Amino acid sequence: MLCPTFSKSSSRFLKIKMSGSLQSLRSALLVIGTVAATLSAASVSSQASIFTFDTFLSPANEVPPTASSGTGVAAITIDTVTNMLTVNVAFSGLTTGTTASHIHCCVPPGQNAIVATTLPFFPGFPIGVTQGAYSMTFDMLMSSSYNPAFITAHGGTPASAEAALFAGMEAGDAYINIHTMMFPTGEIRGLLPAVPIPPALPLFASGLAGLVLLGWRRKRKAMSA
Repeated sequence: MLCPTFSKSSSRFLKIKMSGSLQSLRSALLVIGTVAATLSAASVSSQASIFTFDTFLSPANEVPPTASSGTGVAAITIDTVTNMLTVNVAFSGLTTGTTASHIHCCVPPGQNAIVATTLPFFPGFPIGVTQGAYSMTFDMLMSSSYNPAFITAHGGTPASAEAALFAGMEAGDAYINIHTMMFPTGEIRGLLPAVPIPPALPLFASGLAGLVLLGWRRKRKAMSA
């Protein structure tokens, strides 16, 4: 059985890559620790530069809704001083293997928006699985952090794309979703309203732990049946 693989190419780049149910559980616990450290540091910061967006991913949020029992949780943190965006997500119960995950922006809820972040999916996102966990930090002043079409549609530079994406997220006009083989346009989706940092930590941590533990136990039960 393989353990989660970590690779670090710079102080601004951390990737967690996993597969398998036990790896998903271990990676999810590591994601909880990462989020806890990030949000705790943000809550005591004297600078009003950290914005956190917590969401539950649901098939009912897709447009149109999907016939799925999949669920997920995500915490996305923006630092407007360092221009860094951190994505933390965990998911379980998808119908088929994952094919992609992105942040989309900028349209009101109930519509489908262009992909804002990297194509074909977040770097290192677990592909071909029905449950998993993921954490990654992006430098939003780098063109590689975006879908090129999003940059073109929003001013032509990474800085203008960053401004559009952050404004869209603050306005509630963005979402994160996970695509699968069964639902190539998206199986589960979470809208991105901003939430205060202190409540965000227990909300995300409890949801993430519960989601992945439930998926892990279900898989173990099915294997032993």
